[in-house]
Amino acid sequence: MSGTPKCREAILEIKPYVPGKPIEEVQRELGIQDVIKMASNENPLGPSPDAVLALREAVERVHLYPDGNCYYLKEALAARYGVSAENIIIGNGTDEILKLLAEAYINPGDEIVVADPTFSEYEFAAQVMAGRAVKVPCQNFRHDLKAMAAAITPRTRLVFVCNPNNPTGTIVSQKEVASFLDKVPPEVIVVFDEAYSEYVTAEDYPDTLAYIKEGRPNVIVLHTFSKIYGLAGLRVGYGLAAPEIIRAVNRVREPFNVNLLAQVAALAALKDEFHVAKSQEVNARGKEFLYGAFSALGLKFVPTEANFIFVDVGRDSREIFQKLLRKGVIVRTGDIFGYPNYLRITIGTRRQNERLIQSLKEILAGD
Repeated sequence: MSGTPKCREAILEIKPYVPGKPIEEVQRELGIQDVIKMASNENPLGPSPDAVLALREAVERVHLYPDGNCYYLKEALAARYGVSAENIIIGNGTDEILKLLAEAYINPGDEIVVADPTFSEYEFAAQVMAGRAVKVPCQNFRHDLKAMAAAITPRTRLVFVCNPNNPTGTIVSQKEVASFLDKVPPEVIVVFDEAYSEYVTAEDYPDTLAYIKEGRPNVIVLHTFSKIYGLAGLRVGYGLAAPEIIRAVNRVREPFNVNLLAQVAALAALKDEFHVAKSQEVNARGKEFLYGAFSALGLKFVPTEANFIFVDVGRDSREIFQKLLRKGVIVRTGDIFGYPNYLRITIGTRRQNERLIQSLKEILAGD
């Protein structure tokens, strides 16, 4: 026998996703115990106390398989949004739903249309299925929906609109979305990824749920429990779409894809509106504080509708990233998005924000 097993050629083009550094890794590498993470857009308040209590009560049931249909969570979401459970799919984070969409709809050689920069997992999902991402540059850090509509070809299967956009924090408006959808062929699915929608304060933010309720067959809206609900470590997200899309995606979904603890915690978190409101308030205050602090430092930034800020530090972001690490502050470099002088910084608690700014001041002053 000779040779070695060969993997599919399509996956050789994939650049593996590199997540933000975990706190534990920085502690190990640098010997620093007091570390804060402002890199992955997690809720600095943590999860709802109700979700924590629900987890404690459910932990003794982990010897049982979870409900493969996520019945109770689906029913709660259906009641929340005024749709049917047939309009909902639950995933192991929205990342899994992105991959399921690609598995259900993309054949080798097919295309997706995405903004540039945006969340890299869209391109990853397409590449896994030997598809290709057509990238349309953002204009003023916002999706250029006119250009994205023009980029659709007979090979296009999916168009991804990250709203608010990651990493820029910008949104597209209701009027822009309505005009865009008028130009999208009915056989092309538009994926609205609204992972950060609970943080949006803009009045012209699109009501994409209306398209689901009116029965539009080529729209899916994604939400997650990882951000404002503070359950990133449990991995649970969901999609809202026409039943035809849900049925197609369910054909490629693994059984028991959402674990028991994730379902229990998500259901409890969904009911805790006080925790969501408190998280929104902390984010709003933190955003204004950081706006003022960045301006005082002479740093340009992109006004955000999310829980992170894309800021131009005026020099190699890798250099600033490493110096911040040594001060126990983890952020995200912008070079992975094509902006080598930018940092994407998660809005934290007042104490975390103040520590970040003090560290930045010292670094930019040459300390």
